[in-house]
Amino acid sequence: MSLDITRGLYLLIRVSQVRDLYGLPDYPPDARFLTEFIDSRRQGTSPRTTELYECCLKPFVNNYELTPQDINFFLGSLICNNGRNVYYRAIRAFCNWLYRQGYIVDNPIVRVDSPKMTRVILPSLISEQVQYLITSAESVRDKTIISLFADSGIRLNEFLHIKERDIDLESMTVIVWGKGGKQRKALFTKRTAELIKQVIRVNKVNEVSNNIWGLERRGIQIMLYRLQERTGLPCNPHTFRRTFASNLHRAGLDVEHIMRLGGWKSLDMVLRYTRSVRFEESLKLYRGMER
Repeated sequence: MSLDITRGLYLLIRVSQVRDLYGLPDYPPDARFLTEFIDSRRQGTSPRTTELYECCLKPFVNNYELTPQDINFFLGSLICNNGRNVYYRAIRAFCNWLYRQGYIVDNPIVRVDSPKMTRVILPSLISEQVQYLITSAESVRDKTIISLFADSGIRLNEFLHIKERDIDLESMTVIVWGKGGKQRKALFTKRTAELIKQVIRVNKVNEVSNNIWGLERRGIQIMLYRLQERTGLPCNPHTFRRTFASNLHRAGLDVEHIMRLGGWKSLDMVLRYTRSVRFEESLKLYRGMER
């Protein structure tokens, strides 16, 4: 018998002994473990992130075994292209949690490569296009929402929790709660400050409301979608976040400053968002060589 086969048999016997000793099942990702994992995520993560874990993991847990082969097969069966990476990260978090809790003695995710992502150039808006969207918006409130999104690059989840007391019109900053329950400040311009004053004056905001806008997530998304249909311009929080980064880069701001102003934890997303701008700069240099 070869040494590799002997080691393999020993490992199988050892795993079986550990499972018998602790009363562990052969394949731990069942509903009980998933529920325990989801409950553990609720501390320090947003409800949307918790929902995402549940949405990504249920199809896997209910239909596949916790092996590298099944993880690869499940990821390969998805037709969401770059969305596979979201499923992979959820499964990775689940596997790492199972391993740390002692529910598995071998972590299968270490033998699964992350899915390759396509790197497309994502759309952003120039200042004139942002102004056109603001002009095209139907109400002062909607104009303010567009202006603040473009000025600050804040995320939709951060936007939904802004109250009047979070806004400092003098310093033109707003306090928001970012990912992982981290509080930070976001900036806005004089244009947005004037619009916010009108919102406060016209709407006489009820402090009982969840936010200054009087809109929930779906309401803001519908408003932005309708404006996109009317103008033909991309109009969603992700586009405004890219616009924020790209326009700051066009203005000459260093990527590290953009990272801090936008609340990113690393430069990766900033570099990705400003890729088209960096190409524009390279193209100008190239065209200059032709003269």
